[in-house]
Amino acid sequence: MYDAIEEFLQKHNNLMTIRYSFLEIKKMTKNFKEKLGQGGYGTVFKGTLRSGRHVAVKMLGKSKANGQEFTNEVATIGRIHHINVVQLIGFCFHGSKRALVYKFMPHGSLNNYIFSLEESVLLSCEKTYNIALGEARGIEYLHQGCDMQIVHFDIKPHNILLDKNFIPKVSDFALAKLYPIENNTISLTTARGTLGYMAPELFYKNIGGISYKADVYSFGMLLMEMVGKRKNINAFAEHSSQIYFSTWVYDQFNDGKDIDQMERVTEEEKEIVKKMIIVALCCIQMNPWNRPSMSRVVEMLEGEAEQLQIPPKAPLSSLERVITECEDHISSQT
Repeated sequence: MYDAIEEFLQKHNNLMTIRYSFLEIKKMTKNFKEKLGQGGYGTVFKGTLRSGRHVAVKMLGKSKANGQEFTNEVATIGRIHHINVVQLIGFCFHGSKRALVYKFMPHGSLNNYIFSLEESVLLSCEKTYNIALGEARGIEYLHQGCDMQIVHFDIKPHNILLDKNFIPKVSDFALAKLYPIENNTISLTTARGTLGYMAPELFYKNIGGISYKADVYSFGMLLMEMVGKRKNINAFAEHSSQIYFSTWVYDQFNDGKDIDQMERVTEEEKEIVKKMIIVALCCIQMNPWNRPSMSRVVEMLEGEAEQLQIPPKAPLSSLERVITECEDHISSQT
């Protein structure tokens, strides 16, 4: 594995990143003194460069995929720079020690804000909208702004970081894949992503080919949670109809009713909430080709709510319904 990584780094020696020694990593983190968090691929520590600039250092754990999560991140964000994509400053590869050095994000992940019950960290309607728009622009750039199409495959609140001005940055490219832009479908041997945000075609392949539309679905689920300030699936909801938030919202809209999030807000804020919900519903359609591209998503978010139409089909509400709808879709195609 280590030979393969070294060969990759030699081959891609034109990356816009710095290679640090492990001693330098230990110095910048003061021997890994301040832990910021931990995820499936490693532990993140706060560090300081010699210039005084703060960084986040992710120390990768034992690789389950031949070091692919390391090379994925270096190959993807090591070659791009966008205001809504986290900046990779450098990396360390020394034997079994692998680290990624990112620009530090003072406000942490979006997950800290959209699910919090504390009034002090609640985001305003306008700030939520601006974060959603920034996320969409970042994902659009990954899909269409580079010489290669980058499909993230793990868009979720934990992987959206917020800088000091609450500008969102798409992060964690451990599962990302690079493809020629002209590729309409992607070949995957195993499903990848996080349950609750994974597009149905990733685990039930017969409904359509895997493409960048998988990221569109994940963004739609994320957007729905940002509006609802709750997980899309809530087993403790007061009413059974509200367990699957996206389905309940769709039914409310179809019946011409407002949702709780539209109460106690101004008319302008009500239009913003409505627009975000309609965009989210469009993104989480079962059939991938019924979902808009991220370029279209950005246009929809920037446009007026009255110009948007609620999609004709309700979103998927559970794994059981995913399978039922998938089988119905296959039968109709046959």
